[in-house]
Amino acid sequence: MPSHGSTAGKATVRSAAKAAEGGAPPAGDLAAAHAAWQTGTLDPMLAKRPERRESFITTSGQEVGRLYTPLDTAQQDFNHDIAYPGEYPYTRGIHPTMHRGRLWTMRMFAGFGTADETNRRFKYLLSQGQTGLSTAFDMPTLYGYDSDHPLVLGEFGKCGVAVSSLEDMERLFADIPLDKVTTSMTINAPAAIIWAMYIANAEEQGIPRAQLGGTIQNDILKEYIAQKEYLFPPAPSMRLVADTIEFGTREMPRWNTISISGYHIREAGSTAVQELAFTLADGFAYVDAALERGLTVDEFAPRLSFFFNAHNDFFEEIAKYRAARRIWAREMREKYGALVDAALPHPDGGVQPDGAAARGEHRARGGAGAGRGVGRNAVAAHRFHGRGAGAAFGEGGADRVAHAADHRPRIGRYQHR
Repeated sequence: MPSHGSTAGKATVRSAAKAAEGGAPPAGDLAAAHAAWQTGTLDPMLAKRPERRESFITTSGQEVGRLYTPLDTAQQDFNHDIAYPGEYPYTRGIHPTMHRGRLWTMRMFAGFGTADETNRRFKYLLSQGQTGLSTAFDMPTLYGYDSDHPLVLGEFGKCGVAVSSLEDMERLFADIPLDKVTTSMTINAPAAIIWAMYIANAEEQGIPRAQLGGTIQNDILKEYIAQKEYLFPPAPSMRLVADTIEFGTREMPRWNTISISGYHIREAGSTAVQELAFTLADGFAYVDAALERGLTVDEFAPRLSFFFNAHNDFFEEIAKYRAARRIWAREMREKYGALVDAALPHPDGGVQPDGAAARGEHRARGGAGAGRGVGRNAVAAHRFHGRGAGAAFGEGGADRVAHAADHRPRIGRYQHR
């Protein structure tokens, strides 16, 4: 479809305006035309050559109609239900120009063998134009075991990089400017420990933690639902997640403290609707946990991110992403009371840290909008790729994570036995 900025696009606008002036066909005429098409064109063809199957469905089992016309959207309020990109409820995206203005951060999921081997891979990817790092950890690391533990024999470095100590973390990111490259780390149950190692390593390089940017997956609820890589019961695990949200809010304004993940739920067999339902429910649970910790939604929610599956059914996936943005935006505004702020889009495609709530980039996030009733930070910060403290710690979440970052932990101290 031509854009409104092109000559053809301007002609389209003029045609639409002319139709409006002259009176576009009323719904009754459209219905009559549809009925005439069905009896005069469709039915004779079906009598001669029936359709291949009785019904057609999406990947998720939703029935697909034979034909869609303006009659199917006649009851829709465009300004309320759809609106424009960059404006509430962000159905069509959180940036007015979306990726015509700026491409998303591109990362190849990487990690294998030793920290030195993966470090070489990271450097190669960056040399080829990759704009961020995405770290895959091996199974022992994901389960909180040291690489030399008897139970992990044969699993070292097999599906990701092995990190058991701060020294491993130092070798993994050696000679990589962590204040200039954002890092995504796919790890959940031991996320607080791995994050502490990453922070400690950066500070040993002389980089203040506030300058670090990136994302840690840290989505423990979907582990119980789908991926099953949990270590502790739900309650202490949620305390760990709240610790990381609190610490990131206070200390690391450029860091996304959770990547709320629907991808694993979909890969475990859910439909698109189920993926969205479970993922958003998890997201609201994390918001509730952070609020109970004493944070305000405008403090922490702009740094919540989402990670959804991009499945095979093109239109169903578009509808899913649209629904995700709109549901999250409305809940943030109407239930959680996210407020206006004047934050601008962050250089990494997200938002400045002083806004409020919601994020969706296949992995998308939002900027702001003072004077709109609710800022985009408050309501639309989705990051569709778009966080308790655990048994190892006591009370005072932010202090605990800071304490961990000032030491040289080995994961094995907190391993599940």
